[in-house]
Amino acid sequence: MADTKRSLKLPDNVSGKFYVDSSCIDCDLCRMTAPAHFSRNADKGYSYVSKQPVTPEEEKLCEQAKVECPVESIRSDGES
Repeated sequence: MADTKRSLKLPDNVSGKFYVDSSCIDCDLCRMTAPAHFSRNADKGYSYVSKQPVTPEEEKLCEQAKVECPVESIRSDGES
């Protein structure tokens, strides 16, 4: 299943460990949890990773957003 999710990676994501796939429902949870790392594509109605975490605190916020995502569209198996 990871390969399927990887193929659905949204093109707006910056390169790195975390990314959002096309199952995103634009619920805003990730943008509230880690606003410095997730942004919204308003035209297409989804969130994406706009900045990869650098510090352990930022990594924790991104991981929290991933765990809380209601449709599991935040992934952490991207290229580091």
